[in-house]
Amino acid sequence: MNKTITIFGSSVPPEDDAQYKIAYQLGAELAKQGFSICTGGYSGIMEASSRGAYDNGGFVYGVTIESWEKAPNSYITVEVREQKLFERITKLLELGDAYIILQGGTGTFLEFAAVWEYANKNIQHPKPIICHSNMWKEIVEVMNNQMNLENRSTDLIKCYDSVDEIVEYLKEVF
Repeated sequence: MNKTITIFGSSVPPEDDAQYKIAYQLGAELAKQGFSICTGGYSGIMEASSRGAYDNGGFVYGVTIESWEKAPNSYITVEVREQKLFERITKLLELGDAYIILQGGTGTFLEFAAVWEYANKNIQHPKPIICHSNMWKEIVEVMNNQMNLENRSTDLIKCYDSVDEIVEYLKEVF
């Protein structure tokens, strides 16, 4: 298939957390379908999705930051090191043929905003953008209301409740 899916999410959830388990399942299912994945390369959801893909024979990019004194997770096929946060975000966007935003905090929100802005301003050719979690659904709804007021497209983001729905959608578009 040779398509790479960039997955964004929190670095916080431990292995026994529900969000970690969802991310692991997502990475596993994407790898089984022949997708490569790309993450920020560290812990939490990034580790879980990387691990899920890695455990199922998938190819995993991990985009890390040179100046951070954290070791990347051990489920990365290729580590891509960037100097600064915004360079890292740019590389995560460049490597992805589609984007999935899982549960996260301000870092994930920043990444989601960058993805959405690239789509909104046609900075790159259209790529699927998928959100998972009620938090993102609410944010998408609020932002789409504003986008409507500005006569902008409100169909840029798809929100799904399950890993199966996400994977099926990606299989349809690719």
